Amino acid sequence: MSLALDSAAQDLLFREAHTASAFSAEPVTDEQIQAIYDLVKYAPTAFNQSPLRIVLIRSEEARERLAPLMAEGNRDKTVNAPLVAILATDNEFHEELPALFPAFPQAKDVFFAERPVREKSAAANGALQAGYFILGIRAAGLAAGPMTGFDFAGVQKEFLDDDHTPLMIVNIGKPAEEGAYRPRSPRLSYEQVVTTV
Repeated sequence: MSLALDSAAQDLLFREAHTASAFSAEPVTDEQIQAIYDLVKYAPTAFNQSPLRIVLIRSEEARERLAPLMAEGNRDKTVNAPLVAILATDNEFHEELPALFPAFPQAKDVFFAERPVREKSAAANGALQAGYFILGIRAAGLAAGPMTGFDFAGVQKEFLDDDHTPLMIVNIGKPAEEGAYRPRSPRLSYEQVVTTV
């Protein structure tokens, strides 16, 4: 069966896309990130809660603060990436629900009055948005290097606050001409993953 998306777009978003480890020096502009966000903000989330928050690391000072918090194998590629994004969840997302989910503004208090419930929901829905963010980076013709190898508590303390929880860090840019990608690793087959009942 064919897909509605043409083959070139399928390659760009999926088949030819890899996690990048090295980038060219070409900068990633604010306009590119705005265009990416304006596309991926339509990701589905429960009650349209949209808990993802993004901290862009551009300055040398911010990179110096981030570098020691990265796992050793992720440090150099993060310091040298044109742009770095900390993807986090807002555990107080419920405050926006009356505006984001006007069909049932009481959801804020009915479902999300308790912090542990919000944290669990924000983690699941923020991860969904993060996946869309990576696809948006690819749609912009850029490469993404998502990582979870970092000091989560340290990143929260240095760049966020107690109401925000880091999910992942994503290096963003045009892939380097050499050394950007490792060979693609195997994937599970359809039969290994899908069960019909």
